[in-house]
Amino acid sequence: MSESPLHATLRRHVEGGTVPGAVGLVARGADVEVVTVGDLDTEGSAPMTRESIFRIASITKPITAAALLMLVDEGRIGLGDPVAEWLPELAKPMVVRTPASPVDDVVPAERAVTVEDLLSFRAGWGLPEDFTLPAAQALFAVQDHSRPFQDWPDPDTWLGLLAQVPMLHQPGEAWLYGTSSALQGILAARVSGRTLPGFLAERIFEPLGMRDTAFEVPVSKRDRFTSSYAPAEDGTLRLTDTPDGDYSRVPRFPSGGGGLVSTADDWLAFARLLLNAGVGPGGRRLLSATSVSRMTTNHLTAAQRERATLFLEGQGWGYGGQVDVTPADPWNVPGRYGWVGGTGTTAHLVPATGTVTVLLTQAAMTGPSPQAVMRDFWRVTA
Repeated sequence: MSESPLHATLRRHVEGGTVPGAVGLVARGADVEVVTVGDLDTEGSAPMTRESIFRIASITKPITAAALLMLVDEGRIGLGDPVAEWLPELAKPMVVRTPASPVDDVVPAERAVTVEDLLSFRAGWGLPEDFTLPAAQALFAVQDHSRPFQDWPDPDTWLGLLAQVPMLHQPGEAWLYGTSSALQGILAARVSGRTLPGFLAERIFEPLGMRDTAFEVPVSKRDRFTSSYAPAEDGTLRLTDTPDGDYSRVPRFPSGGGGLVSTADDWLAFARLLLNAGVGPGGRRLLSATSVSRMTTNHLTAAQRERATLFLEGQGWGYGGQVDVTPADPWNVPGRYGWVGGTGTTAHLVPATGTVTVLLTQAAMTGPSPQAVMRDFWRVTA
């Protein structure tokens, strides 16, 4: 049998040393192609398989948004509700006078931060295009992704620290990356009265049969768990975590922004929930069609998109993920929804065609711009 274009593409990256291995999945309706190449680690201790487990990083974000929207569907919280009712630590946020102002030159927020602000990433906290801004540097000190979530404070303590960091923009004014997803996770936990791991397991993972998606990897599954790497200055890959490392127990901070592990088939199950307008296996409705539509519709103005080019490259943002609005590249089909993960992962769905693409690797991104392996994967699966 001849090699498929997808297999050839991923094999080329493994042989080139940019990734130790990869799982690539493309589903078009019931037709699913899964390609596995390389190994779980650079030592070649075991081959990559369809069941391999990865740290999925920011492709956690759409799952967290869906969880919060389930509570909206139930009427337990509203999109227009101020989050301070459940997150009182954020009741009186301050905003730097201008984005470049020092952190002590602040004014009060002009209005309350709402649930919709969190979902659309326009809450006022988050990463801007310019990481050198004083308020961005203050946020980095609290939202330190150089440390594993095991080393973060618990969510209540972390929220208190975030409350001391001034916002970069007034609520609703600008799209800022990342922080809002962590806040969505804390909000979902407080509104539901559950831990975030418990709520996600009960409401999403178990109903969808996502058996390998969680905030930890038990001993019984670690033979399928990949090691994690980051590119070193000399072009080699530097080991950053092992199967027995940071994910051997539930972290002190279970992050709705990037804390999950998963498999390609598990993320496919989640994507199919969205493609099926919120109806899961057996015809059970887990999410309203309205909430799915809100997740997968762009909420940003042209000006907001333009100020977020570093992350979005001109595309839009729904709830929990990017929404393509312009065909800048062959894979940017208008309406395509999904995101990328800093650990080397990417997952998207195209509602118009019913297509799902998932790429899982163990080599971390070096910045907001997608890696060559991601762009090559999108190109060959477009």
